[in-house]
Amino acid sequence: MADGINPKHTDKRTAERYQRGGQVEEDAFKKHLADLPDVADKGVPIETQMDGDIMDDLDDEEDDLDDEDDAEDGDDDAEDSDEDKAAE
Repeated sequence: MADGINPKHTDKRTAERYQRGGQVEEDAFKKHLADLPDVADKGVPIETQMDGDIMDDLDDEEDDLDDEDDAEDGDDDAEDSDEDKAAE
């Protein structure tokens, strides 16, 4: 890179943090972005096809969430049982 910006400072997920911290000047970063070549014409469409039933996958996630809820409810039930026994 001709402008001397460290490549790790140009990652769009962290660039703002590096600019706030003074490790990269905002003008240098903007210049770097402006100097990048336009490669849009090199892009190609990608088609994706899902194998199997999507609902099966969604059902599995719901089952996992239900299992977590049951585990949490089980702890509450144990406490309630002790309180119920003491009340009797």
